[in-house]
Amino acid sequence: MPHIDGGWNSAPIGGWMLGEEDAIVPLLQRRLDTHGDKLFLDFSGEQYTYAQVYAESARLARGLRAQGVGRGDTVASLLDNGPDAAFLMIAVHQLGAIYAPINTAFKGEYLRHQVADCSTRILVTESDYAERVFAIVDQIPDVELLLHRGDVPQGDPGKLRVESIDAHRLDGAEDPSVEVLPSDTAFIIYTGGTTGPSKGCELSHAYAIRMSAAANWVSQRQEDELNWNPAPLFHMNAVTSIIGSALVGGAASIAPRFSVSGFWREIERTGARVVNLLGVMIPLIAGMDDTEEMARCKGQIRAVAGAPFNPKTEAVWRERYGVALVGNPFYGLTECAPLTVMSLSENKPGACGRPADDLDVRIFGDEDQELPPGEVGEIVCRALRPNTLFKGYWRRPQATVDVMGNQWFHTGDLGKFDDEGWLYFVDRKKDYLRRGGENISSVELEISFMQHPAVAEVAVHAVKSELSEDEVKVTVVRKSDAAVTEEELCLWSVDRLPYFAVPRYIEFRDALPKNGVGRITKYQLRDEGVTAATWDRVAAGVTFERR
Repeated sequence: MPHIDGGWNSAPIGGWMLGEEDAIVPLLQRRLDTHGDKLFLDFSGEQYTYAQVYAESARLARGLRAQGVGRGDTVASLLDNGPDAAFLMIAVHQLGAIYAPINTAFKGEYLRHQVADCSTRILVTESDYAERVFAIVDQIPDVELLLHRGDVPQGDPGKLRVESIDAHRLDGAEDPSVEVLPSDTAFIIYTGGTTGPSKGCELSHAYAIRMSAAANWVSQRQEDELNWNPAPLFHMNAVTSIIGSALVGGAASIAPRFSVSGFWREIERTGARVVNLLGVMIPLIAGMDDTEEMARCKGQIRAVAGAPFNPKTEAVWRERYGVALVGNPFYGLTECAPLTVMSLSENKPGACGRPADDLDVRIFGDEDQELPPGEVGEIVCRALRPNTLFKGYWRRPQATVDVMGNQWFHTGDLGKFDDEGWLYFVDRKKDYLRRGGENISSVELEISFMQHPAVAEVAVHAVKSELSEDEVKVTVVRKSDAAVTEEELCLWSVDRLPYFAVPRYIEFRDALPKNGVGRITKYQLRDEGVTAATWDRVAAGVTFERR
């Protein structure tokens, strides 16, 4: 696919030209000289300048260094949005170490898998989440020290040393930062595990900066514009708001969580001009009743970026809220983001954007033959510059090789190009679920449900939601002597699954559809969707606490 001249790499952003190599800490160090006393990060009114963020991060870095953390080591976290989540990320990078943030909704097998897989010795967690760690302590042999925020956590820590993170903030005059190369691994970010257990994507410093610069480009971000983002800091979406702000010398407000009722109040308080949103946040805000804050903020937001937008919700944001630039800014996976970009000022309905200048993006058929515009095939890409793809799957060399067929990264997604070079997403080849902005592994869900004593076989698949993305359906074959009900099985899962993975739909069957070699044919279950025999948690009025 030919490249588009004058694309996203043709102009500097915040003094940084895409294609330059950089690392996160040197970027922040340069900002200390020019923006040290300027606002950098806001957390619900708790504000920090560039100098304060760097100093607080350095205090944590000294404490981590005293515990033996150095270049190439991993530090994992289970932290809510707040100053310490940002300080810890930067502290780890100051030491040349690798940051592995874990979804705060995880527990049980989900949590065990990622903590054990990233081989961390130190886990930093909110006190409220420590009990989940204690429950799996015998299955995470590498973890030695749990640093907690807040009160002393309850429960039996087993072999773990449990200490307050405050005891590991060390003052000092020296800068603990070591030299870090742009190609060094900065993050391990786990995939949704849509075709198996989630895999850790190694992302370099330069890769994270590239993602952040792309987010700035699509919104035409300016230095004096605050970026408001309610995404959790274990998502790269929120991380790019922090790095992107440093690129332009601006500020970011990271919300502790998303609240529909509090949205316009926060926009008014922060003066946000650029907003990031995910999933159901977009239609929920579009459908809000009028408020005084909403009226006062009309026209304040200049750009809102997120997915999925459709023509109806775009129109609401433009006409009702006076937002000039609205839309889905780019398409990509954790392994290659952004793969295509689309300036919000050039937003083609239905398209995902055009290829980023530093990637070669094509559509391949089943034999890796290139397909012409208009034909549907798998979306593949390869790098035209260093550090524009992930470095590989953490300690999974064969899995990395498997997705690089003929030296092209195979996304597992289906798409097509039009004659003007716009990419259109068609479907996912993978057995994929996405709910509430979260990727969900059907394999990990199935492992969890197979632990129920009444379950003989289980298949998990997606059912389309009325709002956006997917709802989770679980189809179960019960053991012959079992008498569990759908509601009982659903409530049993609440204590074992992240809240976003608790199924809406459950159906009991005598047998699951299978192919000639005995594999469950999930496409049949997806095609059938919600049947007359399907139990619906929402219709049944079953609720649970989101935690």
